[in-house]
Amino acid sequence: MKREYYTTPPSTPIMRLLWSASGGDRYILDRATYSDQVKYMCLGGVIVATGVMAALAGGYAFYTIFEPRGSTLDSQFSLPTALMSIVFGCLWGLMIFNLDRFIVSSTGKGDGTEAITMEELKGAIPRIVMGAIIALTISKPVEIRMFKSEIDVELHNAQMEKQREYLSQIETIYVGRIENEKKKIEKWEAEIQNKEKRYVELEDLLGREMGGQNGGDRGYGKEAGKIEGQMVRLDSEIKLLKQKNLPFIRDGYTNLKKFENEKQHEIENGEKVSAGLDGLLERIKLSHHIAGFWISLFITLLFMAIELTPIFFKLMLVKSPYDYLKENVEELMKAEEGIHVEYNYHKDKEGQERDLVTHLHKEKVLVEKKALQKIQEELTEYAISKYKEEMIKKIDANPEKYIRIQENEQSKNES
Repeated sequence: MKREYYTTPPSTPIMRLLWSASGGDRYILDRATYSDQVKYMCLGGVIVATGVMAALAGGYAFYTIFEPRGSTLDSQFSLPTALMSIVFGCLWGLMIFNLDRFIVSSTGKGDGTEAITMEELKGAIPRIVMGAIIALTISKPVEIRMFKSEIDVELHNAQMEKQREYLSQIETIYVGRIENEKKKIEKWEAEIQNKEKRYVELEDLLGREMGGQNGGDRGYGKEAGKIEGQMVRLDSEIKLLKQKNLPFIRDGYTNLKKFENEKQHEIENGEKVSAGLDGLLERIKLSHHIAGFWISLFITLLFMAIELTPIFFKLMLVKSPYDYLKENVEELMKAEEGIHVEYNYHKDKEGQERDLVTHLHKEKVLVEKKALQKIQEELTEYAISKYKEEMIKKIDANPEKYIRIQENEQSKNES
């Protein structure tokens, strides 16, 4: 705005955008001083930067939560999860930006001096608490990203340790089952093998007996017949034993295969369980452990300082031409709309000074409505009095007519 003594520099689109982010009034800022324009531009810049950081932190946290699980050192990029993280990050950043914009724009100027009084600080406590919570939500994802390499190594070691523990438990459970089943199979097979071995020995003995190698005559004799009889009985026993044991042996091998498959399935589950350690909470814990208390606190305080700076900044602002112009516009708007405020008009029950707000347009309408109501009541009374006079004249002229009418009505009621 041009004046004889001062010309306000023209604003740029970026400057107007930052004004809007800070909740500043463009109409007034275009007419204020350059220092006011810079103040609100910087204020809006902090709010926009906070929204951008919130978007990045929220997107990274979302990707960390929903990324495919596996070894932290062999993790692969997931495009669908990345796209969803971008969408979530943008929404989260816009939400934090809008919340910050509301917090800062709703923070008053205080007493208009650089000092922050206790009363101003008490009034700003809710906004400070909200800002601190927002700062925490932004700082933690950024913190785990800063120490990602160290966290990945620690997580990998934790995953391997967890997997070893799980495998040890699996071995404890399935080794006994498998060994017990193998012993049963060996017992059943040994019974058959012993019988078959005895049958082979009898075959050799029969061959030597018939060949005369045992000191007797060659050929089929009495002793050979005994041996052959033993072989026949033994063969029958072998067949019966096989008929009995072979189903058990087949079931035993089936159980072994089943146990091996279950064991392999549990091992694969163990890998999934260990991969589940790669979560947001575990990473936050490890970041605190790796960075230590002081570094973690420093990062958190840094983001809290960025988040809370606009609030304290507004409380410390000294009243400038922008504030007086804004007050003037507000008073003009009140006057135009018929709103009259008498400041510190009375005290409430707690001793707090309160303003008396009078809505002049409303009062005007109420006065008009009351006057109109009064006039309507007077006109109604006047009309009733005139009607009464007219009816009296008619009765004076012909009283019998009205008496008969009353008698007729009385007879109708009696009938």
